[in-house]
Amino acid sequence: MRTFRGVAAVLAAMSVVAVAGCSGTSSEEPEAGKTKVKYLTAFNAFGREAYAFVADEKGYFAEQGLDVEIAIGSGSGENMAALSSGAADFAPVDSTGYILTKATGKVSGVTAISAIQQKSMVGIMTLEGNGITTPKDLEGKVMGDQEGATTTILFPTYAKLAGIDPAKVKIIPVAAPELAGALGAKKVDVIGQFVVGKPLIEKAAGGKAAVALPFSDVITDLYGHFLLTSDKIANDDPELAKKFTTALLKGLEYSIANPAEAAQILNQAQPETDAAVATKELEIMAPYVKGDGTELGTVDAARVTRVIEVLTGAGSVPAGKKPEEFVKILK
Repeated sequence: MRTFRGVAAVLAAMSVVAVAGCSGTSSEEPEAGKTKVKYLTAFNAFGREAYAFVADEKGYFAEQGLDVEIAIGSGSGENMAALSSGAADFAPVDSTGYILTKATGKVSGVTAISAIQQKSMVGIMTLEGNGITTPKDLEGKVMGDQEGATTTILFPTYAKLAGIDPAKVKIIPVAAPELAGALGAKKVDVIGQFVVGKPLIEKAAGGKAAVALPFSDVITDLYGHFLLTSDKIANDDPELAKKFTTALLKGLEYSIANPAEAAQILNQAQPETDAAVATKELEIMAPYVKGDGTELGTVDAARVTRVIEVLTGAGSVPAGKKPEEFVKILK
């Protein structure tokens, strides 16, 4: 079976993207003898992002001769635009959102070079007591989701595979920062939410238990986040890509093995984070990173083909797309 091995380096980040909250390695000039690169978190500085800070703190980047600036990302769309423009070098992006965006020509000049999670973390979340524990319970309910979010795009496919009628679920737009509040205030019955967001949702709900319905339970081939870079780095400087990926994946492996320590490292770099919540997020994320035991970072061409087929069948991706259009093998 042909596979795309996780080897990373990411280019561009658009200058209009706000990337505040950098780590301690954000000096203008690179350290002597090291290559300066810029990395964007997938979104904010949640516990799920700790692995980059761990790679920095543990010296994994330095071992590879890299001086890495860690900046706070603003989500998949903004990160892809940033990478495409050359304002950053590396960023994780939700794999499904990436494929949808690139397949429809809304972004170019970027490629995936590694998988951060082997299983998608996209899902639906509600609170205990709302009467929703299975997909069938969603019929007749109202879901809040950020407009254009992967959850909304994938929902018809998820519903079909789960055996429910998507027309019986009303989806209304809710801005991402307002999702937890809307759920807690019962303005909606469920929200689109990464499954690792469960501790944050429960904290926002005053400790009330959250119930997650992961899309990966029914759409089994979806990956989580891909590590993206520019075509320029992937093609012209694959060694830089390999070095960065090696260090980042080492930080990822350490983080899921030592979630409490990783959360403390994140908190030291980003004091506004809650270390206890971050620890729980990392614990939830671990099985998604590991998947079925596949080597960390691996992307399989046959599986990407199946993902494309699912998205094509949903009418979200034009027919005829191939995995090599989205994932680059770095030798």
